[in-house]
Amino acid sequence: MWDATIEFGDRGGALHARGPDGAIQEDVSVRNRAAAVERMLDTLWSGKSKTVQSAADIDVVGHRVVHGGHKLQSATIVTPEVMSVIASLEAFAPLHNRAELEGIEIIEHLVGKVTQVAVFDTGFHHDLPLAAAVYPGPYSWLQQGLRKYGFHGINHEYCAHRLAQLMSRDISSLRLVSCHLGNGCSLTAIQGGKSVDTTMGFTPLDGLMMGSRSGSVDPSILTFLMRQGSLSPQGLDDALNKQSGLLGISGVSSDMRAVLAAIQAGNQRAKLALDIYVHRLQAGIAAMAAAMGGVDALIFTAGVGEHASEVRAAACEKLGFLGVKLDAAQNAHSPADTEISAKDSAVQVWIIHAQEDWAIAKACWGLAQKK
Repeated sequence: MWDATIEFGDRGGALHARGPDGAIQEDVSVRNRAAAVERMLDTLWSGKSKTVQSAADIDVVGHRVVHGGHKLQSATIVTPEVMSVIASLEAFAPLHNRAELEGIEIIEHLVGKVTQVAVFDTGFHHDLPLAAAVYPGPYSWLQQGLRKYGFHGINHEYCAHRLAQLMSRDISSLRLVSCHLGNGCSLTAIQGGKSVDTTMGFTPLDGLMMGSRSGSVDPSILTFLMRQGSLSPQGLDDALNKQSGLLGISGVSSDMRAVLAAIQAGNQRAKLALDIYVHRLQAGIAAMAAAMGGVDALIFTAGVGEHASEVRAAACEKLGFLGVKLDAAQNAHSPADTEISAKDSAVQVWIIHAQEDWAIAKACWGLAQKK
């Protein structure tokens, strides 16, 4: 077993890798994404964390791809045609699809003609009910493919099945609200194992307030700013994706940990950012429950969902009308894959560890076996 992550910026990054023979933690100087991935993969077949002998020992590589549109709905082996479709959707997920194509190209450069598999965040939501998926604009929008696609589907689907396992329940009998709260945030209503509503839409910008993304705003704000000449289309895109959310309101950071620390230091803008975040989260959870006519269990997952007990407590505080009641002690100290609801709660509340990598590996294995 080997796992590694690298976070990098203009001045370098931090590498964390772990293999059967030990761990590597180091600061690295990297020029670009390709150099960062190359350094990270180098730990797989060299040094203290050596796991395989060489790149030639790798049989298949899986990639999380955010937007598959209506053409790419299930895990698929990467071909030039598949890459072309992913590229055509870049405008729909500007922070993601281009980077994911680069990842595929980097692997081909470093590893060679290995089988690569794309697994799509939109796939789990591909059969959303039309009432949830279609925007109430001109019908021609739908004919042009302008509809809700939904995202974070890999993790939402994994969490639903993992929770059914933990509850010893058949997933077909469960109504779940999955809260994927990281730098990007989305909710999904999962009934009978299927996505029936979700907060992200045509792009990953819609829905909840996020780290640096606004989530839903009145569209007239955007047309107003364009008419006033305040922002160009690219300026609007940057403002909504990179300068909004927790960062835009707090002025501190897009990282919830930094926002919570600023609140402790008395920063009122940080407090406002958290209040908006929680207000929209509570409203979204209630809306997801309404889409199913009730809820049996509530899931918190991803970075904020798993680690920010303050956010979980605040989110559940006004959900008593749904039957949600937290155990404060459990919420404060529980690890992942643990129930944190009170014994008399009508709705179970769980922390589920996000394991998109495992879900992608499972999809790769299935395709490799077929091949």
